Amino acid sequence: MTDRITPEHRSWNMSRISGKNTKPEIVVRSLVHRLGLRFRLHCSALPGRPDLVFRRHNTVLFVHGCFWHRHEGCRFAYTPNTRKEFWDRKFHGNVARDATVQKLLRAAGWRVITVWECETRRPDRLAGRLSKLFKIKRF
Repeated sequence: MTDRITPEHRSWNMSRISGKNTKPEIVVRSLVHRLGLRFRLHCSALPGRPDLVFRRHNTVLFVHGCFWHRHEGCRFAYTPNTRKEFWDRKFHGNVARDATVQKLLRAAGWRVITVWECETRRPDRLAGRLSKLFKIKRF
């Protein structure tokens, strides 16, 4: 299957994808704030620049996109039909980097939590999961 848009337009589309302050990340930030948790954003002093850092709980939280970080078994983690080798290399690199970052953080004594983009579509379930992880009575 060929791409329906020009390479220039595809490049423009891809340049608009942001790594910070995405909709799923904002949903998670709002949710943990309502749970009474306070956090720092994108701490550059830590490996991988975690999306949220909870120093009091010695925990970092990553909000991963299912497509880019290959959420196993998720319908959003599909592989495009064009340029399969490119995408396989790209996705493999992302997953390997994620594993390395998590290993470094755990070795430094941090607890690592990953929230997937698809989980943000059900905030009530996500609130329950985060409440259990942080041992908070649900609101």
